[in-house]
Parts: sequence; C-alpha cells; structure tokens
Amino acid sequence: MARYIKIMAIAVTILGVVAIVLGGVFVGLGMDKANFLKEEMRGEKVTYLLPEDEIAKGNVVDTSKEAENVANQIRDHRRGIAPTYDELLGDGRYDPTNPEHLSYNQALNMENYLYLAVMGFGVTQAIIGTGVFMLVIGFAVTAAGIALFMISRRISMGTAGLKQASI
Repeated sequence: MARYIKIMAIAVTILGVVAIVLGGVFVGLGMDKANFLKEEMRGEKVTYLLPEDEIAKGNVVDTSKEAENVANQIRDHRRGIAPTYDELLGDGRYDPTNPEHLSYNQALNMENYLYLAVMGFGVTQAIIGTGVFMLVIGFAVTAAGIALFMISRRISMGTAGLKQASI
C-alpha cells in the first residue's frame, strides 16, 4: 500500500510543479503582452480627453480605462455625423473625397483601435489571473504531494517495524 501512495505522491508532486511552471509562464506572457500594448499605445501619442497638465507631463492614453473613455467619446461624435454607416451612405457608396464620409471612417478606425486595446488589456488581465490561479493551485498540489510522500514513508516505516517485531 505504501508503494502505491508513494507513486501517487510523486505523480501529484510532478503535477503541482508543472502547474507552477505553467502559471509562471502565463503570468510572464500576460505581463509581456500588457507592456507591449502600453508601449504601442504610447507610440501613437493619443492625448484626446486628457487634461492639459497631463499632456504637458507627456502622458498619453495608454490604459484600458483611458482607451475606453476616448473610444466612447469618439463613438458619440461619430454618431453625430451619422447614427449608422448605412445612414451615412444612404443609397450611395463610400466616397473618400466626401469630408463627412472620410471623418466618419477615421473616427470608426480610431474607435476600433481603442476598443481593441481595451479588449487586449482585458485578455492580458485574464491570462495573468489564470497564471496566478495556476501558481496557487500548483503550490497546493505540490504540498499535497509532499504530504502524501511523507505519509507513504511513515507507512513503510511502520510496516517495517511490524515485520521485525514478528521475527
């Protein structure tokens, strides 16, 4: 019986270590991609809706909350041009020489860019959260494996003592 517990202890410990390693990888990848998003957004230098003092300090839109606020404002302005793309075009086609069509599409592109950033930050946060959860579970499973291993040793030692006593 102690042999089976020992085998199970080793398997559980290995599973726990794998979870710890994968959790660390998830946290690292999530943080790397979040930093990538921030740097790319900083490169675009979007300052719309930021207070003048923040702009003077060199701050730009580079967080999920800021990106969502700006995207929502752009959406409201875009809908002021036309409530929908179909209503913008009417029965015609897109005309890049029409300033109204051009403004609408530029706003739509910027809005989509910012909403994609919001989604990207959300995904990176989910990945980091999953990684942290995997780390916690990995440590718990590894501790359980070590405890099982100690139990198997005690059972082995107890059985060995019983065998010697009966001789």
